Amino acid sequence: MDRLTSQSGNAAPVEVDFAKYSTAQKLLKRCQDFFSEVENLTPGKDLETYLNTHYGSGNLIYEDLCSLTRKGLEEGWIANIEIDGRKYRRSKVALPKEDTRFFSITTVYMDSQEEYSGQYHKHPYGEINCVVQIDKTAELMGMQGWQGAGWTSPGAGTHHYPQVRGGALIALFFLPAGRISYTANPDDPQPVSV
Repeated sequence: MDRLTSQSGNAAPVEVDFAKYSTAQKLLKRCQDFFSEVENLTPGKDLETYLNTHYGSGNLIYEDLCSLTRKGLEEGWIANIEIDGRKYRRSKVALPKEDTRFFSITTVYMDSQEEYSGQYHKHPYGEINCVVQIDKTAELMGMQGWQGAGWTSPGAGTHHYPQVRGGALIALFFLPAGRISYTANPDDPQPVSV
């Protein structure tokens, strides 16, 4: 199995061990259900509006994604690799493959009352991001502004600092083809389609 190394130098599996955690299997299944419904939609502002309208709080898929992600956090396999101590962690749930319609599934845990910024990055093919609140007051900054419970969906070529405020949350995010770049610069222009 491929490995990656956390800042602390400990090797960590690239994907969660699905055989070990039944909750991970259930989360993968709900992600697959979601992907089957959105696979032909394009990340960006219009998709973000669509997801918040049709898949927001109260939607069964959204609620299941959130509860299974929180359970995975309790079990220790969600966002278990420290990036900046306990307040900023991430982990891969699944690499892009046929089972995930070639989306990667990643989790990022961020916890701060004040605005806190993570690693600057770019979304070459865009991103679909499920905001899983741990604290009901926590918000994630998307390209369209702050988002509590619900979704953000940066379009292709966008770049930003992931930011949180108001407490703890998990960004359960899906990248087409698993594409993400950490070589972007905050001074780079945003694409016209933001």
